[in-house]
Amino acid sequence: MNTLQRANISGGLASVAIALTLAVLARREGKRALQPINATSHWLHGKPAGRVRKADASHTLVGYLTHHASAVFWAYLFERWLGRRRRGILAVVPRAAAMSGIAAAVDYGVVPRRLTPGWEHVVSNRSLKTAYVVMGLALAAGALLQGQSGKPR
Repeated sequence: MNTLQRANISGGLASVAIALTLAVLARREGKRALQPINATSHWLHGKPAGRVRKADASHTLVGYLTHHASAVFWAYLFERWLGRRRRGILAVVPRAAAMSGIAAAVDYGVVPRRLTPGWEHVVSNRSLKTAYVVMGLALAAGALLQGQSGKPR
């Protein structure tokens, strides 16, 4: 299995885990579950995208596809970093945590505001941090599930 194939697995897992986490956190904060993903379409629609409460192709589909592509991008970098080395928990978890931290730093400290995930328009900073913790856990889980050979167990 090559790096891109491994990244599609670990990134896909991260994409779904983050989206579900954000949906739950948004509801806890009195928002609609789809608002964080809709907010991700702000690169196209501007800040008001985070106020869209229902599913539609222009916000939800664009937002989720953007979010998913981003998760696979970070997973690709993570999988490249892991390479073919042993995929034991002690090798994978610290790297997954570091990659999640790098992603957060780049997403909210380097890229222009228009290219952030947009979640900041909907949920609290605490929820943002939780989403990146979930990202690290999901990247680690994806890598560990694939084992040393990169083949799903």
